[in-house]
Amino acid sequence: MTDATDARTSRTTALTRLAIGLAQGIALFLLQKADESKTWPATQPTLYAPLLVCALMVPMIPLAALSAMRRTFLIGWSLVAAALAAILAVHAAWTGAAPDRIGAGPLSPPLFVAVAALLFIAHHLVQPAEAVHKPLAPYADYFDLVGTNVVRLVLSLLFTGAFWLLLFLAAALFKLIGVEAIQKLIGETAFAFPATGLMFAAAVHMAVQLTEARAGLVRGVRTVGLVLLAWLLPLMVVIAAGFLATLPFTGLAPLWSTKAAASLLLSAAAALIILINAAYQDGIEPPNPILCWAARAASLLMIPVVILAAYALWLRIGQYGLTPDRVLAATYVIVATGFTVGYTLAALRPAPWMKPLERTNLVMAAVSVLLLIALFTPIADPARLSVASQVKRLEAGRVSAEKFDFQFLRFESGRYGRKALDRLKANPDPEIARRARDAGVLESRSAPQPAKPDFSRVTVYPAGRKLPDTFVNQAWDSDRRSDCINAGSVCKALLIDVDGDGADEVLLGVGSIFDVFQLKDGRWRRIAQASSHCETGNVEAAMAAGQVAMTPAKPRRDLVAGGYALSLQPIDEGCQPAP
Repeated sequence: MTDATDARTSRTTALTRLAIGLAQGIALFLLQKADESKTWPATQPTLYAPLLVCALMVPMIPLAALSAMRRTFLIGWSLVAAALAAILAVHAAWTGAAPDRIGAGPLSPPLFVAVAALLFIAHHLVQPAEAVHKPLAPYADYFDLVGTNVVRLVLSLLFTGAFWLLLFLAAALFKLIGVEAIQKLIGETAFAFPATGLMFAAAVHMAVQLTEARAGLVRGVRTVGLVLLAWLLPLMVVIAAGFLATLPFTGLAPLWSTKAAASLLLSAAAALIILINAAYQDGIEPPNPILCWAARAASLLMIPVVILAAYALWLRIGQYGLTPDRVLAATYVIVATGFTVGYTLAALRPAPWMKPLERTNLVMAAVSVLLLIALFTPIADPARLSVASQVKRLEAGRVSAEKFDFQFLRFESGRYGRKALDRLKANPDPEIARRARDAGVLESRSAPQPAKPDFSRVTVYPAGRKLPDTFVNQAWDSDRRSDCINAGSVCKALLIDVDGDGADEVLLGVGSIFDVFQLKDGRWRRIAQASSHCETGNVEAAMAAGQVAMTPAKPRRDLVAGGYALSLQPIDEGCQPAP
């Protein structure tokens, strides 16, 4: 009876996993088609984003834990995981750097990595505790589950990859004899997504069955790999100790000159943490004495390494303010500091082997989950913090408008940056306001920054007048300047009120052809062209003599220079209304 019950349970579990995999594949296919055809729900990013992220990430939890957790608890935990993933995805879509894009456009790759990391860490904190019906499980349970699931994931990915390699091979073989049906089939997303989901779920089920039946073999292979990795720890200790011992002789200047000191030092700290855990493993049996002492030494060496990393990051933030990369680096410093404190206490404690390390790992795993949630919500969004820091530096005068990266606000900081850019357009400083407006009209980060043309050879009339500063200092798009500036010719400029509103326009040109520019909404825009078939010398002589005027507005206003009429023809420049 027991064997029959176990068989039925195994079949039910297998069918449930296959159903989850198939449903995941179908859901991803439907979402991909909606994105491709730009139909609902892809037209609503704040709805599409959580659907996509949840469909991609959340099924991994029931696939992995279906036979290891109580069904009601598993369903509840899966719903909590879906809610967390949805919150992060909605925030990413709401703050997306491409508000005019729909579907997956606003979602960046770091979001998917963050959700995957968050769910992986959280799940491996939840499942062992649920198994023992306590808030905390023995540390060995956490260690064993993480190692086993990593093996299962690798095996499942390899199996799914092999499945697709065989399909491609089959398509190539049949194509040799003129049959292209298989090639067309695997090229259809209606087949690819469901088939991949189904085969991955089948691979997970087989990997679970294999690792449960051969648990000792899996543990043996994992132990061998970790022991080999652990023997790199003494080498890393020598490297770190040698580096720190050399610093008093070289000073910190060479380190700071790399401009990557914080990232390199944090990488060294991460290597020490990984190798210490490779030596410690589940902590049940102490390793070779050499590794024991190396782990204690590595824990102490982390102190100066993390302090130097924090100091390097603090200097960069003090000099240049926050950026998204520096916010992430600050998060890594927080995590590294937590590990350093815990590992140092474990190394100094006289108890056999580094038992406090276990509690440190669990606490920092929970802290990492909280930090990931904070980074991908408004709590500590790197874009929000960076925009606030950079704009504060600009408004305080710590960075000039010429050196400030307005394009960062426009293209790389999402909704927070765009709102800040809109606010800067009304800044009392005219240079800041002008540059904010110029950045606001750019269409892409890769587009060249509008350049200032050279007005040094422009002759301005009436004599004694000069071109307005706002005209000279404006950043001009190359296709919206006067042709004579683009060509580098010697231009003439005439300041005259073309439309009778009491403010002078700027006429800029060569010979008897002039572009007419008008100041509107803080920018000079080309609104018309004045031209004549008269002799160039006569027109220029009339301008030099001040013999220019505008005709009455019947039937239109034209420019008269020395008795010669220059007809004004309105032009459509960026859909601006003609005067």
